[in-house]
Amino acid sequence: MTSNAELFARAQKVIPGGVNSPVRAFGSVGGTPYFVTHAKGPHIFDAEGRQYIDYVQSYGPGILGHAHPKVIEAITTAAAKGTTYGAPTEAEIVLAEMVVDRIAGLESVRFVSSGTEATMSALRLARGATGRDKIVKFAGCYHGHADALLAAGGSGVANQGLSGCDGVTAGAVADTIVAPYNVVPEIDNTVAAIIVEPVAANMGLVAPAEGFLQGLRDACDAAGALLIFDEVITGFRLSHGGAGEYFGVTPDLWCFGKVIGGGLPVGAFGGPWELMQHLAPLGGVYQGGTLSGNPLAMAAGRATLELLDHAAHTQLEATAARLADGFTQVLNQAGVDAQAPRVGSLVGLFFGNTLPTNFDEAQALAENGVYPKIFHGLLSRGVALAPGAYEALFPSLSHTDAIIDQTLEILAQAAVDLR
Repeated sequence: MTSNAELFARAQKVIPGGVNSPVRAFGSVGGTPYFVTHAKGPHIFDAEGRQYIDYVQSYGPGILGHAHPKVIEAITTAAAKGTTYGAPTEAEIVLAEMVVDRIAGLESVRFVSSGTEATMSALRLARGATGRDKIVKFAGCYHGHADALLAAGGSGVANQGLSGCDGVTAGAVADTIVAPYNVVPEIDNTVAAIIVEPVAANMGLVAPAEGFLQGLRDACDAAGALLIFDEVITGFRLSHGGAGEYFGVTPDLWCFGKVIGGGLPVGAFGGPWELMQHLAPLGGVYQGGTLSGNPLAMAAGRATLELLDHAAHTQLEATAARLADGFTQVLNQAGVDAQAPRVGSLVGLFFGNTLPTNFDEAQALAENGVYPKIFHGLLSRGVALAPGAYEALFPSLSHTDAIIDQTLEILAQAAVDLR
């Protein structure tokens, strides 16, 4: 049997850092990453045969749990017909109809291959539609690795201890304005759009303050700018109709990913026809991709959304509440100051007495040295959290009450060691 350490050493000879996404290298928690061989439901299994209760779930796509039979069946059926065509398919129409039907105000959607593509394309569309250059983002919100969006990014950027990114020129971010999360910025008629995670899930988990999202809506309306919701994480996880339905605030453009791919690479952006008609071939804003609307991804996304009905969202929220309340109670009873904020079925974990409201506050808690200890305490006992303090926990429909209870029992053991 090949060990995780042997695989990591081998990977480092041919892959930068041994990983294809930086946080996977365990740089912010220390130690050697585990290499997954397979997964099922709430569990993943590594190269050494260890089983873990998984709360990463590929950072969100595993909302049904790993390898759900209906998703695997859909992918298998689609693959047997060919994996990519570079031509339109009915499957693209079906998934687009499903997304449009769920989101109030969304009339048209364009599929891409990643969340990064979705956000960069939405911003290009916003600039093209408004004729303006500047965009506003919020410190600690991560919108993918496009140059203009890496200014003060959260999650993967923050986990690497980077405030920005080498190779991103001053010109690339010259039109990017960074504001503190949960503070409505003053904007003028030079701003094309404000882009925001409606729930900041890349600085741990920071909920929007009362009135923040509506304040952004009002500010954009007053300045003639567009409001973009980056729902790559929150889309179809917070509720049946996404963050707009959950918070009662409608943006001008939406970005999606994660859930709508059912575990395969996919992203999407969309809005009303008034804006979407600016896209080629109808308008002058170009966006394209050979693998956009890939038939396997469309099949997996359709199977996932078909299973995410209102009852599923009710179950997800109950599971997340059980997990968040349990984490807080177990850690506090063990004498560890901890908070596990929850928004819908998203759960965060901070070690301290107060909940953060912005990136500076989240960063202070994320870098106080506690998270790596609880991470390894849990991992060594069979529970996998994300290998970075800036990520959220993603319980799925496969995380039963018994799985949550088992997790909390393991947490209690890890907390004793931590104390």
